[in-house]
Formats: sequence, structure tokens, C-alpha cells
Amino acid sequence: MSSLVSNKTGCLSVVATPIGNLQDISARALAVLRQVDRVMAEDTRRTRALLQHFAINRPLLALHEHNEDKMSATVLPYLLAGEHLALVTDAGTPLISDPGYPLVRACRAAGVDVTPIPGPSALISALSVSGLPTDRFYFAGFPPRKSLARRDWLAQLAGQTATLVFYEASHRILACLDDMVEILGAQRQATCARELTKLHETILNGELGSLSGQLSGQIKGEFVLVVAGADAPVLPDEAELDHHLVTLMAELPLKQAVSLTAKLLGLKRNQVYQRALQCQHHFAGSSQS
Repeated sequence: MSSLVSNKTGCLSVVATPIGNLQDISARALAVLRQVDRVMAEDTRRTRALLQHFAINRPLLALHEHNEDKMSATVLPYLLAGEHLALVTDAGTPLISDPGYPLVRACRAAGVDVTPIPGPSALISALSVSGLPTDRFYFAGFPPRKSLARRDWLAQLAGQTATLVFYEASHRILACLDDMVEILGAQRQATCARELTKLHETILNGELGSLSGQLSGQIKGEFVLVVAGADAPVLPDEAELDHHLVTLMAELPLKQAVSLTAKLLGLKRNQVYQRALQCQHHFAGSSQS
């Protein structure tokens, strides 16, 4: 049985393309691109060059961040009429910090088949060589462009224990690293991957505080930052925690008792709050029995 999707029922293929090295394109991706009725591309000039390299000639439509809502409505009738369309981005896997979500959502809502043609992804490539834990990771995408907003945003991620993965542009990479050092801490282990799979691929490892110096002017290209997650929170001594909570909850409202207990024991408020609810439930049940 052929691995290609029949265009008799209409289908959208989400096709991953190389992030640099053209040899990374899959045989299946090439077969699908040769078969489809149309290719929707973030930048038709870049995609046309890719297709020409592999001697593929298919009609191209531009679908990018500024027109994706409009284009989703435009191409949906083609799909409903039975056409097979491909969605590609400039490099890597579509929708991963790239356009395409409105189209896939519209296809799902309309009952159009959507199938992945997997392949290169900068975030997975960087994560796989980072030397940091890969069993749990949080892909945060691009940080905010302005420093104040970026710092507030990073502060919300500071307690995340999963490995963190970010994309960043070359003209903001140094400022972003400075903010990460300030908010996440200079001692966190991190990897800075630049121009993955390309001629000048660079992969730097070390503490966050050392990466800016290691770049040594190598700030051209596209970057992926992989940063170790926060240490797991210290678990409180439950007997001591319960003693403080029960004593204070008898005299104070729940929120005040939780805040004071957290300060006294050096714990995070959400840890204490969850335990307070358990204690409250326990005593409520005991009073009813």
C-alpha cells in the first residue's frame, strides 16, 4: 500500500522541510510535494528554490503570519473539493513558532484530513545534543522582544522544573541571555545552538552566565537556547507544616494562615495552600463524623 495520501477525498499534508542541510529532507516529503495539487508556503521564494533543487514544479500559494486567517478561508474550498495540499514553512516543521495553526484548525473543524509528514525540527535537534534532561521539556518559543516584558515572562518560567527550550533572533540573543542570567540565574546549565545543520553550525555548552562570552561575536544566524529547569522544590516536613497550619488556621483566615506559614518555613505559597486545603478537608470530615 502506498504511503501517500490519496487526493480523492481532500487532504492537508503538513510537511517538514530542512532547517539547513538539504539532505535532511525525507523521501516521503519529496514524494508528497511531487504529488500535491498546491503547496502553501511561508515564503514562496524560498520554497520555490527548494522545490527547484529537487526538480519539483507545483503551484505555490503564500501563507504567512499576516494573511493566514484570510488564506485559510481561501484554500478550504480547494480541500473540500478533494484537492491534496501541502503546507510548508521556511525551514523545519510548520506551526512550531511558524504559521499554519488557523488552517489546521479550520481543516479539523470542516472534517478535512490533516496528516503529518515529519522531519527536521530545530527545537528537537538542539534538545537532542544539549546534554540536558529530555524526558520532560517545555518549549516556550520566542521570548518577548522588549526587555521588561521578557523579564516578566521569564519570571513566570523560573520555577519550571522541565528543561526549557527557546528560539531567539540574532539581534536579540545577547540581550536575551543577559535577562536569562538575571532572572533564571547565571549558574543554570544551558546550550546555545546556532545555525543547526548548516555550514557554520555552532553548539555551545556551559552555565548561562558564560554563554555570552563564548559567542565571541558569533551572533549571526538563528538560535535555539536550551536551559536546565529549576531544581525540584524542597518537600516540607509534613508534621511541622501541619502543626503550623492547624495552629494558625484556628486563629486566622485561610489565606493569611497560608502566607504566614510559607514565610515561617521558607516554602512556596502554592505548596502550603494545597496542604492547607487537605487539612481543612480532613478536619471538616472529622467534625461531621
